[in-house]
Amino acid sequence: MDRTAPGSGVRERLGRSLFSRVAGPSGPQNRARIHGTPGPRWFGEDRPVRRVHGDASMFIGGLRALLLQSLHPLAMAAVAGHSGFRGDPWGRLQRTSTFLAVTTFGTAEHAQEAVDRVRSVHEGVRGIASSGEPYHAADPHLLCWVHIAEVDSFLRAHQRYGARPLDGAGCDGYIDDMATVARALGVPDPPRDRAELAARIAAYRPELRATPEALDAARFVLLRPPLPWPARPLYAVLAANAVAALPPWAAKELRLPRAPGVEKACVRPAGRALTRTIRWAMAPPAGG
Repeated sequence: MDRTAPGSGVRERLGRSLFSRVAGPSGPQNRARIHGTPGPRWFGEDRPVRRVHGDASMFIGGLRALLLQSLHPLAMAAVAGHSGFRGDPWGRLQRTSTFLAVTTFGTAEHAQEAVDRVRSVHEGVRGIASSGEPYHAADPHLLCWVHIAEVDSFLRAHQRYGARPLDGAGCDGYIDDMATVARALGVPDPPRDRAELAARIAAYRPELRATPEALDAARFVLLRPPLPWPARPLYAVLAANAVAALPPWAAKELRLPRAPGVEKACVRPAGRALTRTIRWAMAPPAGG
């Protein structure tokens, strides 16, 4: 890499800062292990899941997924009671991003090990929601909701903000790729294409509502991120675009204001500009 290139120092500092936030202190070692270990992978280099999960649009998709997932009362109860998202939100983000990276880009052996760890954690996550209903994180029904909320969010964010949006076959291919991970995690019949995904989300609608825990989580995620003040305006752009990407019914449940005209004129262009900047900062150096 040409260290004297204009902006190279800024790019490196910004890239390191972003990577440390999402990958944690073990990020460099995990990245070397994920990409450097030889062996078969679950997904070949041409698979859509690699394009989606390797793009900066995941920053927006991840926030949207958290908001959407919170609308299932039992899933939200499990998160509120066991995930530590308030006490250690960056740790939770780093564990999730590492899991996605390992299952998407790592060897099949490492991907299975990551899945086994998650399944072991899920087995121990049990409790009673404020409604009096029992929950268990290993319940295939709850696992499926978490899965489809993620898949829908990551795909929609990629199609809106990604560098190379997928065509129709690619979108179906991404959903099918993610079904491989879902089945490994314990979802017996995950959706395989856009029609099945839409039908499955619709089937969950009667169960979804914004509990006090969900509303509190949305306020925390959107308005009180554990970030230094100089970084908050940029985070606000990500958050606004995550809200703008939600289905209207979900935003209404979470009492999040929507202004379609403002979103089209200001929010989405700002989101595209920010994701381009993140993509530029985190791209590997040319020839390096």
